[in-house]
Amino acid sequence: MKQRELEETLCRLPTVDAVRVVGDNGTISEVHVLASPGKSAKQVVRDVQSLAMASFGLTIDRRVISVVQIENEEIGHKERAAIIEIKEVPEGTKLHVSVTLGWQNEMFVGEATGPSASATRLRLVGEATLHGLEQAIGDDIALALAAVETPMVGNRQVAIAQIVMVSGGEERFMVGSAIVGQDPAQSAVRAVLDALNRQVPQLRR
Repeated sequence: MKQRELEETLCRLPTVDAVRVVGDNGTISEVHVLASPGKSAKQVVRDVQSLAMASFGLTIDRRVISVVQIENEEIGHKERAAIIEIKEVPEGTKLHVSVTLGWQNEMFVGEATGPSASATRLRLVGEATLHGLEQAIGDDIALALAAVETPMVGNRQVAIAQIVMVSGGEERFMVGSAIVGQDPAQSAVRAVLDALNRQVPQLRR
């Protein structure tokens, strides 16, 4: 059984829009499900477990299944990627960040690891976001985070991301912004997406 086959099978469930399975050596460690609100999250988890068992004889622990429910028009069915989940896991002196994006019935998980310091947190979040976008775009485009800052603009704090994109031997710089809310990490992701929202749909494989 391949993870891709499991993902495609689980996507056939009613209300399920996208699935990302994470595992190694045949062991499922994480199942991320993006679903519309037609069923309760608990019922979606049970449906995932039942279909995995019926189709592959596979037992999935409910604790490794995470369900995010968003109205269909809010997720990445159209031109823009949507934030599904941001995870920050301390690993000693390092911080591992993963950002899950939903786009056009698919989910992409970007990851980044670096020093566990407040000064580098938003940079890691931005780099993880770009890693996810690179998976969606393909191999012929390279993205890098030139800078991410949260300065005061007037009386509001704003996340500003500067992105460099290399394609066909050419470099392009783009800037995106987002008002900083309760979660600066989410604002950093939104700023990165804002910088690329007009470009990425044209590059989507």
